Amino acid sequence: MKVESYRSNIERVPSTTALFVLLGVTFGGTALSHFVADWVTPLLKSIEPQLTQLGLSSVVSSFFWIVVVATTFGVLLSFTRAKDLEGVGASRWGTIFIYILVATIGMQMDVKEVFENWGLFLVGVTWMLVHIFILLLTAFLIKAPFFFVAVGSQANIGGAASAPVMASAFSPVLAPVGVLLAVLGYALGTYGAIICAYMMQQMAY
Repeated sequence: MKVESYRSNIERVPSTTALFVLLGVTFGGTALSHFVADWVTPLLKSIEPQLTQLGLSSVVSSFFWIVVVATTFGVLLSFTRAKDLEGVGASRWGTIFIYILVATIGMQMDVKEVFENWGLFLVGVTWMLVHIFILLLTAFLIKAPFFFVAVGSQANIGGAASAPVMASAFSPVLAPVGVLLAVLGYALGTYGAIICAYMMQQMAY
């Protein structure tokens, strides 16, 4: 299999230097994201009323720019030699941080608010039905194996926290495919979410 062959070609026992390089790229990207956010956000706040009229009030958020820059930074690095860091366990470390992120978000969640915001809950249910319909229809039209349906769904919904687990259920060597699909889902999802939020704001007006 191509996946197994590629992984065996780049996989190696991580040295101390390789781990420091991996951490340097990781936290360097995070620092860059914060730097850009701290620089761009004050500039945009000066024209916040105009942006609000255009339905772009979300771009004033510092967190918005952190996510966008971090995503863009990661996508650009995938076209460089930095992609070889997968051989020293980049995906495994990424999965660990994803679990920490999910746990952190979960600890801040108030389940009781679901009953106070039924409208938003129904929007989520509707979107999940659309998600299922599109996946099954696409798989039927292109005659895709069920592996891609299951892992593709998890990559969109659960992300890197669950897609590799689902892929491993089919075959352990397919775990990197789950990670790659999840990363692709994050990359497209970040920009797609911005577009969807803007469209919903326009409908609200």
